[in-house]
Amino acid sequence: MARAFADIAFTPSVRDHQARMGSANAYAKFLSPDIDDRGNLGPAEKQFITARDGFYQATVSETGWPYVQFRGGPVGFLKVLDDQTIAYADYRGNRQYISAGNLAENDRVSLILMDYPNRRRLKIWGRVRMNEGSEYPDLLTPLIDQGYRARPERAVVIRVEAFDWNCPQHIPQRLTHEEFEPHLQDLQAQIASLRAENETLKAAAVSGEDP
Repeated sequence: MARAFADIAFTPSVRDHQARMGSANAYAKFLSPDIDDRGNLGPAEKQFITARDGFYQATVSETGWPYVQFRGGPVGFLKVLDDQTIAYADYRGNRQYISAGNLAENDRVSLILMDYPNRRRLKIWGRVRMNEGSEYPDLLTPLIDQGYRARPERAVVIRVEAFDWNCPQHIPQRLTHEEFEPHLQDLQAQIASLRAENETLKAAAVSGEDP
């Protein structure tokens, strides 16, 4: 846990709750000036980010209401540009533009990236710069997956301010069809082997021969 995360997340009211619930002392060290305050993404974070096919994104409206939506796409659609910058192509959806409108007034964003099979979770805080594709085609084009059938409208560039890994507690283990496929192939192979063995035994029983 970096100092950058604690500076953002551990507000006075949060610290009050930590004190009331008995966890303040355990977290106090993360607010120490001796703690590394860099929010730079390391190799583990970069690998985790580029392996995702979706994430949850939270913004805040002008009236103070939070808005959370799921952003999905091909594996790797959320790209790491450097140690402090990630970006993705924003494709046309239902055209409500709630996130886009919120970010136009408040550039703060929070992401939660999930790895359900391995029960891992990465939280990211950042500030967003939205670049309309018609104005910044050179920025948008590298973010587009040419095999993904959707219309890209803008590049969403996020300057990472902080991140933190969550513990696996309470994360359910789930697999997509693609993630389950290797396990399914093993089961299908076992079933085929058992069927073949069963046919051999049946044939031997009919003929009266030893299998």
